[in-house]
Amino acid sequence: MSQKVYDIITSKIVEKLEQGTIPWRKPWGSNPAVNWVTQKPYKGINQMLLEPGEYATFKQINEAGGRVNKGAKSHIITFWKLMETKELDDEGKPVKVPLLRYYNVFDIKDTTLEYKRTPKERDNNYLEEAEAIVKRYNNAPLIENGGDRAFYRPSQDLVVVPHIKDFNSPEEYYSTLFHELVHSTGHPSRLDREGITGTIKFGSAKYSREDLIAEVGASMLCGHSGFVQKTLD
Repeated sequence: MSQKVYDIITSKIVEKLEQGTIPWRKPWGSNPAVNWVTQKPYKGINQMLLEPGEYATFKQINEAGGRVNKGAKSHIITFWKLMETKELDDEGKPVKVPLLRYYNVFDIKDTTLEYKRTPKERDNNYLEEAEAIVKRYNNAPLIENGGDRAFYRPSQDLVVVPHIKDFNSPEEYYSTLFHELVHSTGHPSRLDREGITGTIKFGSAKYSREDLIAEVGASMLCGHSGFVQKTLD
């Protein structure tokens, strides 16, 4: 059972990386994933596996008088604890072994129930110098704000980043936006860079080189905007 859980979680993390998301480097998200019943945030790796929102098991939803919408997909969360066995150690104490299980939960928005909390927003404002750089991008890609992911999609020439108020700071918003905009410079209509236009295998040297280009480019643009020291890490 434990190995199956490890494989599932590893696959989920790799999937997020392949989508362009580094799940442990995420400067946005003021609304963590919580259990709908207890309103307590999920811990550890579960915060990587779930988008912000409120979740509950099928049983919890039924017990609350709700139902899951037709076609809704469940999400995986893990639970582990140390369990005592009948075996004793050298000191005569029960040997403890880790127990790892996984459960399926549903986002409450995919049920007939309603969220219990109102999402929080940070009081972030647009930064003049950084905004000017974005507006001076000739032949720019389409930019959309929303969701919980940041990525560039070459097939649509589309940059998507969360709303600025979802970020830890306005500087982090622009650092993320700049990263994706630098990726977009590789589009066939611009620099036609192989890291964007070619068939790139995740984790390959070409994939890494393209991400390095985006990181260095974003850092330079943050420098031009006057706040690189706040985002350089």
